[in-house]
Amino acid sequence: MAAFLHAVFGALQKGRHDPWLTRGAIDASYCLMAAPFALFVVPWPEPHMWVIFAIAWVIHIIYKCLQAWAYTKGAYTVVYPVVRGTGPLFTVIGAYVLFSETFTGIQWIGVATLLCGIFGLAAYNLRTVVSERDTLPLALGLAVCTGLFVALYTTWDAYGIRASADPFTFLAWFFMIDGAVLPFYAAWHYRKMENAPTLGPLALRGISGGLIAFLSFGAIMLATRLDKVGEAAVLRETSTVFAAIIGWLFLKETVGPRRMALMALIAAGAVIVEIGG
Repeated sequence: MAAFLHAVFGALQKGRHDPWLTRGAIDASYCLMAAPFALFVVPWPEPHMWVIFAIAWVIHIIYKCLQAWAYTKGAYTVVYPVVRGTGPLFTVIGAYVLFSETFTGIQWIGVATLLCGIFGLAAYNLRTVVSERDTLPLALGLAVCTGLFVALYTTWDAYGIRASADPFTFLAWFFMIDGAVLPFYAAWHYRKMENAPTLGPLALRGISGGLIAFLSFGAIMLATRLDKVGEAAVLRETSTVFAAIIGWLFLKETVGPRRMALMALIAAGAVIVEIGG
């Protein structure tokens, strides 16, 4: 579920509106949605959780800025696979360091298969894409950096949700705190735009993205509490398959037989990781 919804989330941010505006609208939406639950429904966080929230907030702010910047410089089907390909590799390493998790030999074959598919998809897209060619090198560099922060937030959030007595306390407070910053930058960016979009469709996109964020990020956080962080991170990267389908159906980006084969490789890698465990 997290894989599919994360691809939808990424397409929302790359789609019709400026990525900074979309991200600001989404963050504002899930901040306001989470606030009543954080303040009045779930138990309040334990004292040790405030440091965890502060570090998570910094990691997520950097991640979101890098991702929005990457989307302004490169095509969605090029940037997204690179982000999602570097993320699980760094996450598996981080899970070993933080949680002493290990993969079997078969699982490492699965990781390699999945990464070959993801990076193969990115390389194919890079070779065939015709738009935004001048800024693609910068976009790819930003995508790799974003993947590193995907790994950081995945492992740190897993640590945080395990450190909380009630996982829904962590989720409610995380979304409220995490969504309280970028809306201000987005509002400043909006006021500086010469041809600013109408607020109605942007708000609708923000509300939709906020609801998707609860299910997507909430699902992966709960998955990392229930089972291995590394396995959850690898399985989530099947989102690249969904991203390619979404790019084809809604963003009018072409998907040919080579891309289909690479997407099958990604799915096969995820299956091998799960079977190998």
